[in-house]
Amino acid sequence: MTTVEPIRNIENLKKLERYLAKKSPRDLLLLTIGTNCGLRISDIVALNVGDVRNKTHIQIIEKKTGKFKKFPINAKLKPMFEEFTKGKRSDEPLFTTLFKNRLDRFGAYYILKTACKAVKLEEKIGTHTMRKTFGYHHYKKFKDVAMLQKIFNHSSPSITLRYIGIEQDQIDESYTNFIL
Repeated sequence: MTTVEPIRNIENLKKLERYLAKKSPRDLLLLTIGTNCGLRISDIVALNVGDVRNKTHIQIIEKKTGKFKKFPINAKLKPMFEEFTKGKRSDEPLFTTLFKNRLDRFGAYYILKTACKAVKLEEKIGTHTMRKTFGYHHYKKFKDVAMLQKIFNHSSPSITLRYIGIEQDQIDESYTNFIL
């Protein structure tokens, strides 16, 4: 299995968002949830309309860990959820295919990989890229590895830093700035 990377460059992320905005509201919402909540793809595709409609928080039991997770819906996602869930039943999957089946992680991977290729992103991309992108930019903004460790349920700060690519960034920077 290849290790995927976060999208470090905000302009590349905006380029991807612009592409998906033209292509599909569903695909844009998928990316936005992934990059704004840091959920695993298995938890994103398991969401139903009722999990997000008229809510202030998303509450789930994580598929991988079995742990309860609750977090607020941010100002970017709130209007997207309102618009996207109009006319849908609460028990419907939030993300469906053209055939009205629940979107699975393979379909989500295809959406993301195709979009990244279209906008010429060179990072190693997978569905986990969204979670790592959230972590990378959360760390860059707040510099709080302990909080991010808690959000991700990691056992140590070093695991979190390596996971989001900060450890490699720090190594690269130390080499770049070390000249004898």
